[in-house]
Amino acid sequence: MTSERKVVIITGASRGIGAELLKAYRENGYRVVATARSIGKSDDPSVLMIEGDIAHPETAERIFSLAIERFGRIDTLVNNAGVFIAKPFTEYSAADFAKAVAVNLAGFFHLTQKAAARMLQAGSGHIVNITATIAEQPMASLAAGLAAMTKGGLNAITRSLAIEYAPRNVRVNAVSPGVISTPMHSPEAHGFLAGLQPIGRMGEMREVVDAVMYLEKASFVTGEILHVDGGASAGRW
Repeated sequence: MTSERKVVIITGASRGIGAELLKAYRENGYRVVATARSIGKSDDPSVLMIEGDIAHPETAERIFSLAIERFGRIDTLVNNAGVFIAKPFTEYSAADFAKAVAVNLAGFFHLTQKAAARMLQAGSGHIVNITATIAEQPMASLAAGLAAMTKGGLNAITRSLAIEYAPRNVRVNAVSPGVISTPMHSPEAHGFLAGLQPIGRMGEMREVVDAVMYLEKASFVTGEILHVDGGASAGRW
């Protein structure tokens, strides 16, 4: 199947910000390829759900192949899947390190390579990486070195690919959230987490989605790390 309607691939789309991104892109007329380690089926013919671990190269190959087979094109890739493991650096295990690198970096690498190649061939495209403010603004009250290392790597490659691909009309941007209110946070932690932003509250998932959709429509913006963090990245407070 092919048509003029655009197609987006969203990783980590089964819940939280990923699920909200799926809704937003559909509201904007996109056909959506939604992937996660565990994800249900959709009755919407414009939504293709694919289960798999994006840390594995064969999963990226399957996602890419099924997306092209079903919809015939790829216009946007949103690298939303990620893990955030917070603990003192010396307490991280080898398993923690492997998991963070597998999801945050390998998952990005395998799928983005394939999507970017297709976009370059088509002469247009957009890649959006969901990173984290802690990569640029460490906090004394929150030890999360692995998140800073891996998400910081995504910030770096966002800028690198933006420069590499700008002459070929493929844009690369990132959204860098602070602490966002999602089901992963227990209500007991909300007070502490709200205090990690100068604005004094957690962000809402829709606010991250709105930032992604802004970048989607802002055709003159590439290489941007757009902070959605209540001022946390602005400096000390």
